[in-house]
Amino acid sequence: MIYDLVLKIGHDYAGSVADARHVLRVRPRTEPGQRVVSSALAVAPEPDESFAEADFFGNPMDSATLYRPHSRLDLEMRARVEVSRRAVDLAATPPLGRLADAARLCRSGGPDAPMHFLGRSRRIALPDPVRTYAAECLDNEAGAGAAILSLAMRIKADFAYRPGATDVGTGAAAAFAERRGVCQDFAHVMIAGLRANGIPAGYVSGFLRTDPPPGQPRLEGADAMHAWVTAWLGPDCGWVGFDPTNGVLAGDGHIAVALGRDYDDVAPVAGVLVTAGPQRSYHAVDVVPHEDPSLPMRETSATSASEKPSSSKDRKISSTFSL
Repeated sequence: MIYDLVLKIGHDYAGSVADARHVLRVRPRTEPGQRVVSSALAVAPEPDESFAEADFFGNPMDSATLYRPHSRLDLEMRARVEVSRRAVDLAATPPLGRLADAARLCRSGGPDAPMHFLGRSRRIALPDPVRTYAAECLDNEAGAGAAILSLAMRIKADFAYRPGATDVGTGAAAAFAERRGVCQDFAHVMIAGLRANGIPAGYVSGFLRTDPPPGQPRLEGADAMHAWVTAWLGPDCGWVGFDPTNGVLAGDGHIAVALGRDYDDVAPVAGVLVTAGPQRSYHAVDVVPHEDPSLPMRETSATSASEKPSSSKDRKISSTFSL
């Protein structure tokens, strides 16, 4: 499947920003089953310094520094991506017990090595209640793929999707206690449960194709950034995506942007700025499928999909932020 993607992110500041340094992870990544045909990123105001590179996990990363005073920041990313994920035979995956042993014995230190995705991380603790909850789905004698999918399906059934019930700073333990939240929370809970039981698991941010009801046109700007889980199913099968928000395997409708240990590794916008007062942010996403890759990228006019006040307090002089 070929997709044209448009992501727009904006920040309005109450006071003038004197200095800002941003790290942006908004371009789709290239990985098995996903090829980036083209991508472009526009930043306004134009940065005084900028460069592009890949981070440790292979995520495209753009850095932008602005020294001139400004009261607004706008980002627009456009990309064309081809997605063709391999079918996964869950019945052919190794038993969970053997998988956990293989993860502990693996000595690779590369970006996709299971060792990076086994322990605690900044957003993910390994509390006993989450360990026990996940273990009820993770029979050591069962096939790893089917058992992990059953955990994703259980999270979908047990947790309520409630935008606004949590915020960007909510950790896995708090989300588990609340039993409600959004895709970020469900991914963190699932990762914590898997790691606590010895299964390597990472966090993926990206886009999800959303289909309109039958007979209705697709609504531009109605999509939002999504999050799901990637779990290691052994050296033969490798990493496979699971979506606990929808209780399914990640498929051709999931377009990956960044992968890491938790949200802090993949935040679309992170950095430091100097200002006073609160800020308001919005983001809008369009995911447009194409059957013919020779077609030019479609022009869209995506509008705000969500707008909310920042949690920054008045008179804060220096702040770090992530969206």
